[in-house]
Amino acid sequence: MMNVIKLRKGLDINLKGKAVRQKVRVGKCTEFGLVPDYFVGVTPKMIVHEGDHVKAGDALFVNKNCPEVRFASPVSGMVSAIVRGERRKILCVKINADDEQVYTDYGCKNVSSLDGSEVITALIEAGLFGYINKLPYAVSAVPTAKPKAIFVSAFRDMPLAADFEYELEGNEEDFQTGLTALSKIAKIYLGVGVNQSSEALRNAQNVDINVFDGPCPAGNVGVQINHISPINKGDIVWTVDPTSVIFFGRLFNKGKVDLTHTIAIAGSEINNPAYADVKVGQKLSPILEGQLKNNAHVRIINGNPLVGRKSNTDDYLGAHISEITAIPEGDDVNEMFGWIMPRINDFSVNHSYFSWLLGKKKEYVLDARIKGGKRNMIMSGEYDKVFPMNIYPEYLIKAILCGDIDKMEALGIYEVSPEDFAVAEFVDSSKLELQQIVRKGLDSLRKEME
Repeated sequence: MMNVIKLRKGLDINLKGKAVRQKVRVGKCTEFGLVPDYFVGVTPKMIVHEGDHVKAGDALFVNKNCPEVRFASPVSGMVSAIVRGERRKILCVKINADDEQVYTDYGCKNVSSLDGSEVITALIEAGLFGYINKLPYAVSAVPTAKPKAIFVSAFRDMPLAADFEYELEGNEEDFQTGLTALSKIAKIYLGVGVNQSSEALRNAQNVDINVFDGPCPAGNVGVQINHISPINKGDIVWTVDPTSVIFFGRLFNKGKVDLTHTIAIAGSEINNPAYADVKVGQKLSPILEGQLKNNAHVRIINGNPLVGRKSNTDDYLGAHISEITAIPEGDDVNEMFGWIMPRINDFSVNHSYFSWLLGKKKEYVLDARIKGGKRNMIMSGEYDKVFPMNIYPEYLIKAILCGDIDKMEALGIYEVSPEDFAVAEFVDSSKLELQQIVRKGLDSLRKEME
């Protein structure tokens, strides 16, 4: 019997441009790039050089702080450039893909006969272990620190997020294999949405299934952990994106690293919001070719509008990205009479505009403007209304800003990740960059404790 957890706090933001359940073909891509920054907490150290030829699945760089953790090339081809920034920081590893892809053979494995250490070794050898994250600190995991449990959320409810059930179609066997493999390491908690009906999710084996019913961010894995098995000081849990579970399953079933997955191309500035099969690290220009309504005043986002990164068509698809979205930049908008207008088409959390009378099904076109400058933090309780965790978010933010480690620990910083504050950041009348504040707090605490 599945455990149903109903959440009341949160906020669903219904944006125009959701991807419909059909796939479009994207242009051929010959240039790929693996960006280390998408693996949070990893300090990369190169093990290939410009001009080297690699196969799909060969390691490009390792985690300097844990050299056994390698990161696989998504394609076979020649390493065309290693882009560095300040202090020679590695920003991107570019690869010119071969016309015919060649994969490193890691051998098919029967996961039912493996133990936890053998599963971890297989993921490390194939350069896929880095796709596992850990709490506390919301960073890429290391194999030396074993978790008390592993959490997978197959429920995506951020604005314009891709529907994982659609991505799962045709990948059910690999998904189950990935879950079974991870279950050899620790107990698996699989979170699904109340409206998700896929048999592969509802009848998944070797996992503890929990159904979540509530508004965004109920799909966040951190929220689910808080309601299933809260993290105490000293605890470690691993979190795995459901797409990465499919990657792991392919490795064991087919013996190769295949980072192909289905993403949503969505947003009000997309001509034909739909899905596409792409690889991790693929350049965005072929994906968005012919899709953008307006090239001059558009915000391209690597991810969804709340937690994604601002990008351009020369950037590369992130390692944990399930959608590419495009919304208006808003830099060309001139509003006559400003706030005094009734604003039927503007979204308001607190019924400031008459648009709330049109119901929850109305789709909104929101641009990237902040609409106001930074101001003093007001203890109004507005974070609490959209924060479905047993934590006092406003007090935690203040503790982080003050650098008070004792208060941060007491207020639950070990349980949170930046994305848990995405909706609170959206409604924040003080215009604070809450996700960035939490990230800095986690980094400073990790530096102090590890």
